[in-house]
Amino acid sequence: MADALGFRERRSVIVSTLGVTQTLAWGSTYYLPAVMADPICESLHLSRTWFFGIFSASLLLSGLLGPAAGRMIDRHGGRDVLAGTNLMFAAGLALLASASGLVGLSLAWTVIGIGMGFGLYEAAFATVAGLYGREARNAITGITLFAGFASTIGWPASTLFMDGFGWRGACLIWAAIHLVIGLPLNRLLVPKGRAAVVETAAPEMVHAVPWTMIVLACVFAASWFVATAMAAHLPRLLEALGATPAAAVTAAALVGPAQVGARLIEFSFLRHVSPVVSARLAALAHPVAATFLAIFGAPAAVLFTLLHGGGNGMMTIARGTLPLALFGAPGYGLRTGLIAAPSRILQGGAPLLFSLVLDRAGPGYALLLSGTLTSAAFLALMFVRGSQPAAA
Repeated sequence: MADALGFRERRSVIVSTLGVTQTLAWGSTYYLPAVMADPICESLHLSRTWFFGIFSASLLLSGLLGPAAGRMIDRHGGRDVLAGTNLMFAAGLALLASASGLVGLSLAWTVIGIGMGFGLYEAAFATVAGLYGREARNAITGITLFAGFASTIGWPASTLFMDGFGWRGACLIWAAIHLVIGLPLNRLLVPKGRAAVVETAAPEMVHAVPWTMIVLACVFAASWFVATAMAAHLPRLLEALGATPAAAVTAAALVGPAQVGARLIEFSFLRHVSPVVSARLAALAHPVAATFLAIFGAPAAVLFTLLHGGGNGMMTIARGTLPLALFGAPGYGLRTGLIAAPSRILQGGAPLLFSLVLDRAGPGYALLLSGTLTSAAFLALMFVRGSQPAAA
């Protein structure tokens, strides 16, 4: 009981710590290829196809490792697991800095992929779920508010590091940041405790778990596929619909602020609403946006990015809060790892598939693909039984 009280008193410190370390984790791994792919490929005399093929394989590896990571956090708590991923990220980035060819690049991204499997959102969500039980909803939202700026911080930082020290030096700087900032924060400020809140799953939920987990896995896989595809191709999609390059980039840049704005709405106005309702709103945002963009073209670009970004921001929170609301804290880490695995696996192929549809069939069919997937996610969520959120 004393530990549980202590964890609650330190909630703001724990959430801030995990928010900062998640921003570092995402910015130095998942968002790295966007700015470093070209200089790395040029230096190693490799094609972008090889580079992104290796990167996709690392995402696949991270998805396969997710359930094991969740099980480990369920049993032992998240502190040591997250601190260990800082070491893995540092080692992988150091290997990337020393890569001289295809083998070295593959080894580096294998190590980074292992770190991503144990150290991204699901691990942080499982950590606070173990500490706070069903009351972790606001903590999960708080973590995503911080990490929502991962690309906003990570891309300029990587560019700055490369301008001063080259891409190899940039990798070594990121590795040092993990050791000097990420590791101490996770190791010293995240509690060691396994579960401060002990809960028993409701008997009526036991038989519903397999079906509901399958539905959620499909919902999050569809949503994450679309989010990854848009992250890679949104400016090009808007240009294909008639926007100028400058207007397309300006509109696409609104996705980040829209994500953070939606998370603030979730934190302030929707915190007492069932996460199922929030997830439905998040899933519905993209097909509505895609409809406007398909009908009105470039003039609807800003509206599209605001709705798409807002829905994506809320869906990221739902990935953590919805399984918690439906099934409770016991076994949360393993359960979310299983639910997230298809998302991690499919996202690696999203940029390639969406590019093929956009280039060969045109922007209308690309929007039809993304709108159909997210509409299916919304319809699937209509069959998920809601639950009352824990008191804030």
